Amino acid sequence: MKPPDVTVVGGGLAGITTALACADAGLRVVLQEARPRLGGRTTSFTRALADRTDIEVDTGQHVFMRCCTAYRALVQRLGGDSLVALQPRLDVPVVHPSGTTARIRRGTAPAPLHLLPALAGYRLLPLSERLRLGRAALALGLLDPADPATDEISFGEWLSRHGQSPRAVAALWDLITVATLNSPASRSSLALAATVFQIGLLTDASAGDLGWARVPLGHLHGDLALTALREAGVEVQLGVKPSLLDFRDGAWHLDGCVTDRVVLAVPPPAAERLVPFEAEWGARLSASPIVNVHLVYDRPVLTESFFATVDSPVQWVFDRTEASGLKTGGQYLAVSISSASEMIGRPARAIIDEIAPAVTALFPGGNLQHAFVTREASATFSPAPGTGKWRPGPRTRLPGLFLAGSWTATGWPDTMEGAVRSGNSAAAAVLADTPFPARTEVPV
Repeated sequence: MKPPDVTVVGGGLAGITTALACADAGLRVVLQEARPRLGGRTTSFTRALADRTDIEVDTGQHVFMRCCTAYRALVQRLGGDSLVALQPRLDVPVVHPSGTTARIRRGTAPAPLHLLPALAGYRLLPLSERLRLGRAALALGLLDPADPATDEISFGEWLSRHGQSPRAVAALWDLITVATLNSPASRSSLALAATVFQIGLLTDASAGDLGWARVPLGHLHGDLALTALREAGVEVQLGVKPSLLDFRDGAWHLDGCVTDRVVLAVPPPAAERLVPFEAEWGARLSASPIVNVHLVYDRPVLTESFFATVDSPVQWVFDRTEASGLKTGGQYLAVSISSASEMIGRPARAIIDEIAPAVTALFPGGNLQHAFVTREASATFSPAPGTGKWRPGPRTRLPGLFLAGSWTATGWPDTMEGAVRSGNSAAAAVLADTPFPARTEVPV
């Protein structure tokens, strides 16, 4: 059998995207994934509860925005359009332990005026603070995220210069940056923060409308992706963990497999392990963790699909009852705690003992039946100021070796959208080196 034109290592969103794009363009593609299921960091697993009820648990609580055009195109390519929800209008309930609730809801005016009603009515800040929010938002829209100098400044420092008090940062700006960048404003690159706010909130009124999967991510990014890849002619090898890449005689040798081109769609440590003689791609990109606390109640306690909090250890809570397959009449809530460096190493019992009472204080009424904790120690890279220059593009200095992954230079934070965009960029680079015309164009 003729060797594949390209071997993609890694079956997360970046690898799936790369493999589909290359196969759609007519290349013979092999995709290797170390785990028994596709999806990478955006998949799910079955959890048996104490009463022997099984639920499907996502490895993390992943949402997207209407402006995530690359990710939404991938979902459509996988046949999953009907399996995701998308708000008709941005609407985020924000709850304070005192009982005060505010909503970040966009208005009907064109951007950026569509945010003015939400900022003016944001009850978690005094009126004088709300007035200053709009001026900072408008100034944020004028920045150039592509300017290397912008990446060297922290978002927190910039906010302070533009009249934002510590209270305003904690009550609003961090609410968004911690969720989208997995880092508070004080430790986040201004360039990445500006990217999030400009694309998601300041340029197009509908861009920030939120979406989420209505089914387990393992079905959306795993089962559907496997079917789509095989239908496209991709040879998918699950449970295969390559040990070393070797370039000789004009080709890449990967554990007995010979291939013209290789795309490493894996995290930096795995890429460095496979090609130890190349650069230390991720040496300067430290990891930022996420902790998820899973709570199952005997009855519904939350009427919203999700909510955010201020002044609480609870950050974001998602109702995953329907998606998990819970059939007991209770409710399954997933609490997502980003930028969780101080929590990641604590015992699960200690985490539950802090988070469960905090959720009950916000939404009383149910009896907690089951609780467990999952951790993502390397959920994303840490978007600290100055990290932009260490994110590589899809090409390496070695012939036929390419990179993909949300940690690469996508112009986006470490998100599902960034992962898919990296896969498109890697596929475009592969096809540009292919000595015959590609049958389709690859979006970048």
